[in-house]
Amino acid sequence: MASFASSTTKIYCNKILADMFDHGKHESYFGSKLKNKKKLDLKLVTKVASQLPVIVPPPDQEVINKEKKLAAWTSVRQERWEGELVVEGELPLWLNGTYLRNGPGQWHIGDYNFRHLFDGYATLVRLHFENGRLIMGHRQIESDAYKAAKSSNKICYREFSEVPKADNFLSYIGDMAKLLSGASLTDNANTGVVKLGDGRVVCLTETIKGSIVIDPNTLDTIGKFEYSDSLGGLIHSAHPVVTDREFITLIPDLINPGYLVVRMEAGTNERKYIGRVSCRGGPAPGWVHSFPVTENYVIVPEMSLRYCAQNLLKAEPTPLYKFEWHPDSKAFVHVMCKASGNIVASVEVPLYVTFHFINGYEEKDEDGRVTAVIADCCEHSADTTILDKLRLENLRSFNGKDVLPDARVGRFRIPLDGSPYGELEAALDPNEHGKGMDMCSINPAYLGKKYRYAYACGAKRPCNFPNTLTKIDLFDKKAKNWYDEGAVPSEPFFVARPGATEEDDGVVISMISDKNGEGYALILDGSTFEEIARAKFPYGLPYGLHGCWVPKI
Repeated sequence: MASFASSTTKIYCNKILADMFDHGKHESYFGSKLKNKKKLDLKLVTKVASQLPVIVPPPDQEVINKEKKLAAWTSVRQERWEGELVVEGELPLWLNGTYLRNGPGQWHIGDYNFRHLFDGYATLVRLHFENGRLIMGHRQIESDAYKAAKSSNKICYREFSEVPKADNFLSYIGDMAKLLSGASLTDNANTGVVKLGDGRVVCLTETIKGSIVIDPNTLDTIGKFEYSDSLGGLIHSAHPVVTDREFITLIPDLINPGYLVVRMEAGTNERKYIGRVSCRGGPAPGWVHSFPVTENYVIVPEMSLRYCAQNLLKAEPTPLYKFEWHPDSKAFVHVMCKASGNIVASVEVPLYVTFHFINGYEEKDEDGRVTAVIADCCEHSADTTILDKLRLENLRSFNGKDVLPDARVGRFRIPLDGSPYGELEAALDPNEHGKGMDMCSINPAYLGKKYRYAYACGAKRPCNFPNTLTKIDLFDKKAKNWYDEGAVPSEPFFVARPGATEEDDGVVISMISDKNGEGYALILDGSTFEEIARAKFPYGLPYGLHGCWVPKI
């Protein structure tokens, strides 16, 4: 099993390169020189941490006008800040710990503006709650990609849609060699942040090299999280399933299409093989940004939105970036036993597109026997255009038209009786949450178990991006929605009250970019979904992706 992904990727990519050069296609891989853009003055925020801020220029005035001062889609104003916030309302005294949120926070380098939401260099934001007080800080993650870009004033690694510009044909060949080895893939860990069972905090993205350990108290970058096994691989799921005991993830195989399912015990850096799932369709495995588990099973999705090595090699992004849509290859869901690694179900399902699974659980009959597995996700109605809608140009140019693709809580039911087909239906009427649904969290005590509540971002139409915070009740099939006109909320993160017996007894934390170019931390009651406190930031922050909770010990 050793190094299966890296070695097979080299074989596949070499074949593609040979085909490209045979047809003279390399000429289209060199873009024109970038035009210089205006730089704007920026006032310093003086309340900073121990070091002076590193100031970065904001976008062009034209972009600011289009954004109507919304800070969600602008680069972070300075590299770091720390200070206590004034709280309006009352924070629960039991809320003691740190909420960390990771996400792309710098979308330009030098005079060059990035194109896609997922390209930005990672910014960590820290909200530390203690005895009714709130300390906020933010800092850039010092990945190799970020440090190289800052030093050379240009992109040096391959990001989601950005590729270093080759100066000549020889440098292009050199970049191809680095791609084949994985050396040119970014380590920009801008997607998520998880607390491992041994207390280490790791920031992640879809490249395996982009696993970076940080200090949750200072936000210092400690160093790379180095896996000590010989499983190899270049990419993995951006969202592993993490508990106090283990870390489970999927490693796609691009050559012999399938996925390795692996587990890492708390306190180790060694991933251990559980089993392998072979894909049933298409030229490559489907994108697997996230996946669910139940108490006894790992659920492996196989979307028709599949990885594409040819697109990975291109210097300019395609509409689907590193992926291709293969509806004729059909869509599947596989269920693997955690203990044995055996596949207990592999079913065809209706076409679907999802970034984020919400949760999974086992359905049992009256005798307690498992008859089916349920998996819920934020499903975009099999519409792949959601990827391109996340281009920064689209996000910055909202003109009042409703352009956000529809989404729902998609519920898979995978029977374990040998049936060849599974079901996919809406778990509740999508109109309850404005036909928008993404960026979800649950009470972690219900991971892999039957649950009732989920917290996510929904939509109040018209919009071009999810703009509400939504509490989903999957029993009553209803939703409660929080909305601030013109604002963009980030992922609502649920923190349970210590000793709670009710699933929704806790608070929901989100960071809001408001229409005035400012921002604030918002705390909602997890049960009533009403605001109990907010705290204004010193300035608006960029939109963030995913977070974790580090309780105070």
